[in-house]
Amino acid sequence: MNNEALIKTIRTIPDYPKPGILFYDVTTLLKDPEALHEVAERLYHLYKDKGITKVAGIESRGFILGGLLAERLGAGFVMVRKPGKLPAEVLEVSYEKEYGTDTIQMHKDAIGPDDVVLLHDDLLATGGTMKAACQMVQQMHPRQVYVNFVIELKALNGRKVFGDDVQLDTLLQL
Repeated sequence: MNNEALIKTIRTIPDYPKPGILFYDVTTLLKDPEALHEVAERLYHLYKDKGITKVAGIESRGFILGGLLAERLGAGFVMVRKPGKLPAEVLEVSYEKEYGTDTIQMHKDAIGPDDVVLLHDDLLATGGTMKAACQMVQQMHPRQVYVNFVIELKALNGRKVFGDDVQLDTLLQL
């Protein structure tokens, strides 16, 4: 399945969650068995030789492919969640979004200094959530951090919020 065919599996919804926003809905990609398999294969081949020990998925769509990828890589899976969802002691980072402030959390014991971490989410827009997740993971001093998205909205320049010390990969660019 080529990029054009994968892009066709993504539903676009105008004016969601607010007027003027064009929402890219990956649930239609995920429900298509061939598209899901293709994306999982591509992600696996990108990272199979990187020594990934933990995949951290961003709530909630990042849990789906992040969990699948962790299993395929023989790595553990870590959840990056909204406040109040994790039962043990957490690290927390707050950040600015296009329309307000948000906060994410991760268990303090989720990542150690010997880990090689892949942070995964479905879509890179402005990069705020993933940048916050990356900062939180870097507080745990892992050996290496990789960042991955299925889709990158190039016009929003979200890639620019990440420094040169983070390898960022996307599968599809819109």
